[in-house]
Amino acid sequence: MADEAKIGTHWKDDELDAIVADYFDMLDAGLSGRPYVKLRHSQALMARIGRTHRSIEFKHQNISAVLDELGMAWIPGYIPKRNYQNAIFDAIDRYLTQHPAILDRVPTLQTVAVPPSAVFVNAPVLSVVAEPIPERLRRLVQKFDPVGRDYRNRSLGTAGESFVIDLERRQLAGADRADLARKVRWVAAEDDDGAGYDVLSFERSGSTRLIEVKTTNGSARTPFYLSRNERDLARERPAEWRIYRVHLFANDPHVFTIAPPLEASVNLRPETWRAAF
Repeated sequence: MADEAKIGTHWKDDELDAIVADYFDMLDAGLSGRPYVKLRHSQALMARIGRTHRSIEFKHQNISAVLDELGMAWIPGYIPKRNYQNAIFDAIDRYLTQHPAILDRVPTLQTVAVPPSAVFVNAPVLSVVAEPIPERLRRLVQKFDPVGRDYRNRSLGTAGESFVIDLERRQLAGADRADLARKVRWVAAEDDDGAGYDVLSFERSGSTRLIEVKTTNGSARTPFYLSRNERDLARERPAEWRIYRVHLFANDPHVFTIAPPLEASVNLRPETWRAAF
């Protein structure tokens, strides 16, 4: 039963901590393949903290929006809404600080039944000016750094490359090029990780495709790192080299491709410098 005195008031820290913890319980269940019922979770929260069902559902969508900014998986039924109460950033900060393992979650995917045609999507439209975000959210994103986190998460990168290998082989086999499907190679695993691409594949015509795989549990607009070696190879072999941006990997993996010149599709800016004596 909702407490009428709370209607229209700001959520307190204990209420936010409760709904954030409950959200992550549902998210963990979904990523682990365990059944759960969102309505039952909402009803339990209503009884515990006295908020209305509408208020709880809206706050769930706020949490999804923050996780989207953090490059994390979010519950598909709670579409992100960005009309934030700033205190939600602190509550999510507290939870992630206490449960850091969830930041590097790598799902176990069952993708064989998904046709390749349903996996590939259009790339996001390049934004000339980035949309401003609240200062507290900006600091939260800096703290948990989705770009660096994806880059360091080798298990996630390996899983994404394996996903693309399977995708390419099935796509070629479906195009009556089983001969080429057998030649698809996982270069990053079989040779070395400094080739400037991860997967050697082919077009149906037989022309070579050099694929650099970038994987995230976040959305299509989650940024990613690009090495100097990768950028150089993109310039040297633009007809062959492609980025496969694997996104929404934990829930519903999709891929869009980026072809050189890279500047036509993404905003590139230097992030690190090499210091020498």
